[in-house]
Amino acid sequence: MNRRLLLRSTALLALSLPQVSCRLLLRQLRPSRKGSRGGSPKGVVPYQIMVDGYQRTGLVHVPPTPQQQPAPVVFVFHGHGGSASMVASGFGLHQLWPEAIVIYLQGLNTPSQLDREGRKAGWQTREGDQGNRDLHLFDAVLADLSQKYRVEARHVFATGHSNGGFFTYLLWHARSRALAAVAPSAATTARMGNVTLPPKPAMHLAGTHDQIVKFAAQQATMEQVKRSNHCDAAGVPWGQNCTFFPSRSGTPLVTYIYSGTHTFSSAAPPLIVQFFKQQCGVMR
Repeated sequence: MNRRLLLRSTALLALSLPQVSCRLLLRQLRPSRKGSRGGSPKGVVPYQIMVDGYQRTGLVHVPPTPQQQPAPVVFVFHGHGGSASMVASGFGLHQLWPEAIVIYLQGLNTPSQLDREGRKAGWQTREGDQGNRDLHLFDAVLADLSQKYRVEARHVFATGHSNGGFFTYLLWHARSRALAAVAPSAATTARMGNVTLPPKPAMHLAGTHDQIVKFAAQQATMEQVKRSNHCDAAGVPWGQNCTFFPSRSGTPLVTYIYSGTHTFSSAAPPLIVQFFKQQCGVMR
């Protein structure tokens, strides 16, 4: 039976069905449009730049008036095997902070403990790995954005989950002067070796049931950050599941500890934006 005859038969059948049942039947026969448009998540556009001979890509959100007033910049890094599109949808920081330039970059194939052959996209986790290609990417993108738009150089931030969180910690160590604050999720400093982190406002996000990056290892990193940032031993509440550790050097640590696994917490993005805005002196 061709489609025209099928729809005609369905219409006749609908006359004998209740109204709700009729709608359900016709919906099942209608072609699905889900995913037919494809493209980037709403609010971002493709971004490209050549770095060390590689065509690097990502997605970027630029405020409506990027030339009229300085804008903060937020770098967001996906986990191993993830993508710029995935993290733009999952974090959605550009929707929560539309006044900021938000750049979601795409990693290149990178070996990891769970991907020895490097078949999936990721980031370097220590200085010198992969020819420092991702550190060079950060440098090039920040310079490019600063040339094209009015960037508030004092308010450049970085965040990322899992492998992206490890790279965020590496940026803290290797590019500290360029960053105002960081917010790594599900990550540690262990892969960088015995390094010293310069004092810097930080937020660490961790799931207590994380079996990929063990929570105990993340706790050790949070203690390291407290020492590096000269934080008080005792913290005070800072929203649900969050603790604020004051610092005599003005470089506090906020921890967001949730009862979850290695999956990025859906409640995290507004907290990250709130923390970054605090470092800008903006609370709205």
